[in-house]
Amino acid sequence: MDTTADFLTIIRNGYLAKKDTVITDFSKIRGELVKILKSEAFVEDYSIEEGKPTNKIIITLRYFEKGLPAVTGIKKISKPSVRIYSGFGNIPQVLSGAGTTIISTSSGLMTGKAAREKHLGGEVICQIW
Repeated sequence: MDTTADFLTIIRNGYLAKKDTVITDFSKIRGELVKILKSEAFVEDYSIEEGKPTNKIIITLRYFEKGLPAVTGIKKISKPSVRIYSGFGNIPQVLSGAGTTIISTSSGLMTGKAAREKHLGGEVICQIW
């Protein structure tokens, strides 16, 4: 089971259903992903709610004027069956730089732009635009 794909699908479906917030289970990788999404202005805010069985992440989705969503597309690149790796010089750009590529490097999750600046390659997790 791919928890990262489930997380991205929850966010995608939240935007498609025009929801204000979505709630998902917490994990370290989901925490890092939502931190990147907030820093890149794809989500408004997030909070971590501690609970007994599992902790939850409450994500406030971001919309522009006229109700247009901040995220128009999310694509999972590396899957459990087919892992996609890229060197720092070959990190793919999304819509000529209008979107963001998220990379899992030896220094943790980061955007493709930050990975290029630090000369780090790694597994291409997803693309968001």
